[in-house]
Amino acid sequence: MGLQDEDSQNRTDIAYFIFDYPPAPDTFVFKLTDQKKIQEARDILSGKQKDKTHVSGIIVKSAAPYNPDWSFHYDPQSISFFEMSIEVCDAAIKYVEENLDKVGGAFLPGNRWCPWGSRLLREISWP
Repeated sequence: MGLQDEDSQNRTDIAYFIFDYPPAPDTFVFKLTDQKKIQEARDILSGKQKDKTHVSGIIVKSAAPYNPDWSFHYDPQSISFFEMSIEVCDAAIKYVEENLDKVGGAFLPGNRWCPWGSRLLREISWP
């Protein structure tokens, strides 16, 4: 069974969201597979959750079909939402892409990426 087939069968357990990091126009799509995190993201979008609204997670250095503009994606199991975080994990989307070979070293140690200015925009459907 292929990944897409598996995703289709478990549609209620999977959701896709998009965020930006102003002032840059770039956007980034991530996948959630945990119902509590999916609800938390929906609560952020509806305005119900107002404190922990920024996205954090572990970078996987490979493209994901639902996030075709970038050659990296978040590990869905690692994603969380935060209010404040340490500076060492902050970076703009395009900067991460341009420095992907350095991720995991002094730049974004442990592959943890927590863009401080990330702003959840909407839930999207895929495919």
